[in-house]
Order: sequence, then C-alpha cells, then structure tokens
Amino acid sequence: MCLACEQGELEARWEMINVISAGKLPDGHTADDLRAMGLPLPGELYRDPQPDGSYIIRQRSPAEIAALKLKNFECDSPQ
Repeated sequence: MCLACEQGELEARWEMINVISAGKLPDGHTADDLRAMGLPLPGELYRDPQPDGSYIIRQRSPAEIAALKLKNFECDSPQ
C-alpha cells in the first residue's frame, strides 16, 4: 500500500473512532462491521474533557462495560 493510501485509511479510522466516542455508529456501518475492523462499539469509548477545552478519547475496561450493561438493565417482572 502506498503512503498516501495508508494515510487515508488511518484518517478514515480516526474519523470512525471520533464518531464512536460520541456514542454513535458511523454511517453505513454495523456493529459487526466495526468488530471485523477491530474497532470498539459505541459505549466502549468515551470522551474525557480536559481543562483546556479539548478532550481525550479513552477506552472503557471490560469490567466498566459489564457494569454499564447491568446498570442499564431494568427488570419488567410484575413482582
């Protein structure tokens, strides 16, 4: 792959990571597509705001992801 093509591919991946960190799926992609490309799913990344107004994209640990899934679960049992 030429250097220009490699640079373009890296920029496209970065844009997808930026969208994912906002909690959205990139247009035209499914969760299976992201997994096949080795990218995380929405909710697995988050934006950590910094004092200067910028942000750092961080990845949640597997334990944090599991805790979020349990936290969002609501039982609809009548009991």
